[in-house]
Amino acid sequence: MRGSDNRSGSLFSYVDLEARVRSDHPLRRIKVFADDALEGLSKDFSRLYSGMGRPSIPPEMLLRAMLLQAFYSIRSERQLMERLEFDLLFRWFVGLGIDETAWDHSSFSKNRDRLLEGEIAAKFLAAVLAQPNVKRLLSSDHFSVDGTLIEAWASMKSFRPKAGNGEGGPPADPPASGGRNGEVDFKGHKRSNETHQSTTDPHARLYRKGSGMEAKLCFIGHALMENRSGLVVDTRLTQADGHGERRAALSMIEPRADRPHAISLGADKAYDAEDFVNELRSMNVRPHVTQNDNGRRSAIDRRTTRHASYAMSQKIRKRIEEAFGWIKTVAGQRKTRFKGRDRVGWAFAFAAAAYNLVRLPKLVGAQP
Repeated sequence: MRGSDNRSGSLFSYVDLEARVRSDHPLRRIKVFADDALEGLSKDFSRLYSGMGRPSIPPEMLLRAMLLQAFYSIRSERQLMERLEFDLLFRWFVGLGIDETAWDHSSFSKNRDRLLEGEIAAKFLAAVLAQPNVKRLLSSDHFSVDGTLIEAWASMKSFRPKAGNGEGGPPADPPASGGRNGEVDFKGHKRSNETHQSTTDPHARLYRKGSGMEAKLCFIGHALMENRSGLVVDTRLTQADGHGERRAALSMIEPRADRPHAISLGADKAYDAEDFVNELRSMNVRPHVTQNDNGRRSAIDRRTTRHASYAMSQKIRKRIEEAFGWIKTVAGQRKTRFKGRDRVGWAFAFAAAAYNLVRLPKLVGAQP
């Protein structure tokens, strides 16, 4: 018998969100790890909110919604709220009841500064890794480090001469042909970070990844990976320059080098600098850095390369590119949507935590 296409609303309806999400859905196990981490941050959340006024949107809900935004590559908070209105899976994960109205997208902007001030992204990343069944996965001896470019939310047309250059400064950029986004001819005009600055995001710097490649306004995101599990254990975000990667690597590995025995740090040839290698050795860290012997003497010698552990670190360190690929492609951090180094760094750290959450169910499930 053919069913009727007539639709009529029921006077009473009860929808159990828990029953609507299948028992083997991947988000179920991810939610367990995320909820445990958020519960551990309860005191930090309390310190960020006053005891007066109307109750705010719970920060746990906001962060769960941001996780969904990363998992499902949702481009904006406006689209995220539209999805939250009709998607029962999203409502279940966030903790929003079926009869509750999704909040306005501007709530993220209003609360982001509060979460930024409390360094919640870094604390959330640490809280995920601190869970007992996750901690068993981690080694405290072997790590890898690398950096990746995060394109700034700024157009090249915003890269203009700095104020106060005076008559001896560089020539002003040629005027636009008209309109809000008119054509600009930059041919013959030299621009550099010393003389120019973005009017959209002054923290962004002009940088190119290699010789012959296009220069872009960007930041550098740095990650420290634990070699046994491939999980990201720390992040930094710096302005784009030739020394940012090594400075960030030292700041991330130093708290982990306070051990009675040596630990190792794998890295690519961009880290093959004598001062960096010597600094690692002074901290009792073995510099498992790729030799950059292209026309110069490498700072890595047989003291390091003769060990089998060096070859193993060189093989495993490349797994950090998997984290960067997910963070930039799936979580949408290839080109940031935020302005300012602090906000971009917060988003980068939170995306790293989301990457770990995606990987944890299989890693924990594979434990003996």
